[in-house]
Amino acid sequence: MSEYTELQKVSSQVRRDIVRMVHGAKGGHPGGALGCTDLLVLLYFKLMKHDKNFNMDGIGEDIFYLSNGHISAVLYSVLARSGYFPVDELVSHRKINSRLQGHPTPHSHLPGVRMASGSLGQGLSVGCGTAQAKKLNKDERFVYVLMGDGEQQEGQVWEAAMYAPHNKLDNLIGFVDYNGQQIDGPCDKVLSLGDLEGKYKAFGWNVITCDGHDFACLEETILKAQANKGTGIPTMILMKTEMGYGVDYMMGSHKWHGTAPNDAELASALGQLEATLGDY
Repeated sequence: MSEYTELQKVSSQVRRDIVRMVHGAKGGHPGGALGCTDLLVLLYFKLMKHDKNFNMDGIGEDIFYLSNGHISAVLYSVLARSGYFPVDELVSHRKINSRLQGHPTPHSHLPGVRMASGSLGQGLSVGCGTAQAKKLNKDERFVYVLMGDGEQQEGQVWEAAMYAPHNKLDNLIGFVDYNGQQIDGPCDKVLSLGDLEGKYKAFGWNVITCDGHDFACLEETILKAQANKGTGIPTMILMKTEMGYGVDYMMGSHKWHGTAPNDAELASALGQLEATLGDY
């Protein structure tokens, strides 16, 4: 049995939650959420020091920011499965007066959410501020920021990319969900990212590429990023993923960036994802 067997079970359940939530809301973004599931499960269920008795300051804790907030379903599922709020609240996703809005917002006072992320490109800036605050407070924990690859087309990302190395924020670890797809089509056709690894390196970052669906590779990469602390250099992890991972008809296409499955498609998806922890 792999040391990651239990994490794989959690990932399967989280993916079940995602397709059920988006189907129930008749809207949302399942593709990216499914593709980033393994990262969030690894962080929240193994690597991050965090407290389900949530407080906004997060002093002494690792902090995670979801910059590409449209994939909120995966964050909500992982938070609920981690004990931040009842799992049965997932059924309210994107409903009127729900705390689980389409894009996360601290205004809803949902435990685990510290920033609003709807407009793309802002998460890395918030991460810079938090990482700098932790250094000033002599807080040794890390700040993690997840962004989409299409999000790299936003100018504010590159302002933050300049700021972090200048201020020696080696406690900041960024991730790019590098699936090559965005809502209007392949990134290369919409607006090519070019040599993304070379660009971050040119801005002064430590850059590592890894398989975003391989727990062992992900963990090894994150531990390397943590070990980089003390150098004054922040780390960006280019995480190779597949949009819609785990559901065959959603994989590899931008079609499922922002489309909800119908009843038959939901049944097909659930049939491919082993139930392990119990649906809400």
